[in-house]
Amino acid sequence: MSFNCLSDENFIMYAMKMYNNPQCKNLEEFYEDLDRIKYVKRLLHKYINRGVLRERLILNHIIVLTNLFTPTGSTKMLFFKLDENMHSPLKTFLLYLNHLPDEIEEVPLSAIETDLFITKRLREI
Repeated sequence: MSFNCLSDENFIMYAMKMYNNPQCKNLEEFYEDLDRIKYVKRLLHKYINRGVLRERLILNHIIVLTNLFTPTGSTKMLFFKLDENMHSPLKTFLLYLNHLPDEIEEVPLSAIETDLFITKRLREI
């Protein structure tokens, strides 16, 4: 199966291929780890719509995702699952963690601006 372009049909297979957790005991635990993408999405949604930024929690979820699914795999999955209006904050967090790849096939990274408010908050950490 080719993963050049992620889709709803091949997303789970791609996640399984990228998954690296020797302590994982069952499929339920895999899906719990995958749910961290939903948590990041929910936190970014709160930031965009209500101005509530929980940068440390977002960083924690992204770090765990990159540890479990590799930096490249987790980045590709995050950009696929998150709405386009969330790409700017996501890019800012990934740059801060130095996890942003040079390119992702489906996403024009150079066209995505960084979020200046998040950048300022991350510099305060």
